Amino acid sequence: MSTDTDLTPDTREAVELDITGMTCASCAARIEKKLNKLDGVTASVNYATERAKVLVPAAVPVERLIQVVRDTGYDAALPDPTADEPDRAADLKRDLILAVALTVPVIALAMIPALQFPGWTWVSWALATPVYLWCGRRFHRSTLVNARHGATTMDTLITLGTTAAYLYSVWALFFTHAGDLHYMHPFEFTLGRSDGASVYFEAVTGITTFLLAGRWFEARARTTASDALRALLTLGASEVSVLRDGTERRIPIGELAVGERFVVRPGEKVATDGQVVEGDSAVDESMVTGESLPVDKGVGDPVIGATLNANGRLVVKATRVGSDTELARMARLVEEAQTRKAPVQAVVDRISGIFVPIVLVIALLTLVGWLLAGETLLFAETAAVAVLIIACPCALGLATPTALLVGTGRGAKLGILIAGPDVLERARRIEAIVLDKTGTLTRGDLRVVDVHPVTGVSDEEVLRLAAAAETASEHPIARAIVASAAGADLPEPTMFANVPGEGVQANVAGEVIRVVRPDAVDLPAGLADVVAEAESLGQTVVIVAREGRVIGALALADTLKEHSRRAVRRFRELGLTPVLLTGDNERAAQAVGAEVGIHRVVAGVRPEGKVRVVRDLQSAGTTAAMVGDGVNDAAALAASDLGIAMGSGTDAAKEAAGITLMRGDLMLAVDAIRLSRATLRTINTNLFWAFAYNVAAIPLAAFGMLTPMIAGAAMAFSSVFVVGNSLRLRTFRAEAA
Repeated sequence: MSTDTDLTPDTREAVELDITGMTCASCAARIEKKLNKLDGVTASVNYATERAKVLVPAAVPVERLIQVVRDTGYDAALPDPTADEPDRAADLKRDLILAVALTVPVIALAMIPALQFPGWTWVSWALATPVYLWCGRRFHRSTLVNARHGATTMDTLITLGTTAAYLYSVWALFFTHAGDLHYMHPFEFTLGRSDGASVYFEAVTGITTFLLAGRWFEARARTTASDALRALLTLGASEVSVLRDGTERRIPIGELAVGERFVVRPGEKVATDGQVVEGDSAVDESMVTGESLPVDKGVGDPVIGATLNANGRLVVKATRVGSDTELARMARLVEEAQTRKAPVQAVVDRISGIFVPIVLVIALLTLVGWLLAGETLLFAETAAVAVLIIACPCALGLATPTALLVGTGRGAKLGILIAGPDVLERARRIEAIVLDKTGTLTRGDLRVVDVHPVTGVSDEEVLRLAAAAETASEHPIARAIVASAAGADLPEPTMFANVPGEGVQANVAGEVIRVVRPDAVDLPAGLADVVAEAESLGQTVVIVAREGRVIGALALADTLKEHSRRAVRRFRELGLTPVLLTGDNERAAQAVGAEVGIHRVVAGVRPEGKVRVVRDLQSAGTTAAMVGDGVNDAAALAASDLGIAMGSGTDAAKEAAGITLMRGDLMLAVDAIRLSRATLRTINTNLFWAFAYNVAAIPLAAFGMLTPMIAGAAMAFSSVFVVGNSLRLRTFRAEAA
């Protein structure tokens, strides 16, 4: 076999396949091993999602991949997004109901001697046979398919165990005193050492029923955990009211093109990502961003496809359609995260792949060992059957993917997109969190934070005159001043002029109003001290003068986001050291750092400087996460051990990050770290239980301390425990508002 050393992921295309017929983790390991034998192919098969992700050279057709899967004893097909997902849980539920109905009387007769009427063993046989043959058919079919390919899976253990118990019981029924009408025997948790033959129909039915229950819980878990992804895929609108040639037409969403304008009426979904060109409204973005309150939208504001228009009529220009939309990107991220494997899963898969042959050897040694120890053939066979039944690698196979499914699904619902399981591993090791200032800790736009009038002039008058003079200017400072005076009655300015290096000058209500830099005028002594203090805090100060006389000063600053202080405090409580990193000036950066409680501040750095700061932290042995939102943050996000992009940020930042937050609330980054850690803790708990269970249970069965039925119940419970423990992540509570 040749290697793919000359092939990089960039020269190969990613193909996803839906896999059917897998019944345990060792099935996934077998398929993965076969696919990886193809030249240049790298495959990862996820048992929980029943999907394979394959990197394949152009020379290898998809049909070849599908054929390899079929030759291995399973089936594969390209995903069909329009097809309804098969309801495997419903099929299992029907078989489980039948199995329970037939199993309960069989177990009751075996456990309660008072119920053992004449001929009860023959009735047990009649009830147990359909459970073994029909309800257990999926196990037997899988065993036969794999046997034809010279392979063993967990189903091999189930079939061997239940078949041995069933055939032995039938033999005892026909050829020993167990078939006597008045035969009775007590129920025991451990194996008995009587010389007489016994029937184990309760073991056959109990094992099959417990395993069906475990499989049903697994199927339910997959369905529940994938709800977030399915919800994302069905959120979008199916039709849109597009404006063409001055008329409004209703067309399928697939026919909408970038640049076209469409109408969104109150109560309708926004058809696709776009920009508002007419109207204003409040838009409910909770289904995409997790934001609970509607967001006001006006001309120029972006809107996200699938969000809900609450009141006003909007005309939106489409900026992205189809697979380029934010909704489609979210769905891809969630799906990829649920399909990929955590690094620890590779170890688990290798163990599952060799587990069944080892168990078969242990069962054989158990049989031979008890016979050499002088025990009866019945006792030795029963102990061997218990070993076959209790040794279940399913819990191992489900430990990681079920937790990952539920964790990433819960994250998507909260507005946290986790790019993959490797992100969870990195999140656990983070020691420092590097925070960009503008757009992350702060809002990213200037606002008037203080008005300082001279004696005899009111705050309102200074702000009103400054705003009136600035209405004709497009400068960010001018826009911030005008926005701060929103609602005030502003006179119309005349004779407006930009004064280079100073500011602006305009005639407002017959008076010459100047809004200029502090060094452009002579400041009164008291006001000069105020200006100096404001500038020491990193604020931008402009002076307002009327008819040549200074009447006050306006202090502007990029204000903190509502939850920034709380988020920094929570980062510290989580054991992370916050670092403030910004291209802004030293004074502004230090002021923000002091305000939120960050002691380490690095200011005045360009994009390459941000990367250098992250690298310096890593060189010092510190694992660092980076939170940012701009194009200038993308390189640092990629260089960090864990990149977290704010949802209000640029596409470049989101593509470079391992976690994307669907809104610009820094508390969501806190929740992302918490959720990552909670998911990883769940994975570790699951793995500990699965390993500990097998290490403890197999010796107990081999030493004759468990009957086959108790072994089957314990094995099924191990899988149910892992699934149930993973589902607890659905109750994860976000701290973000």
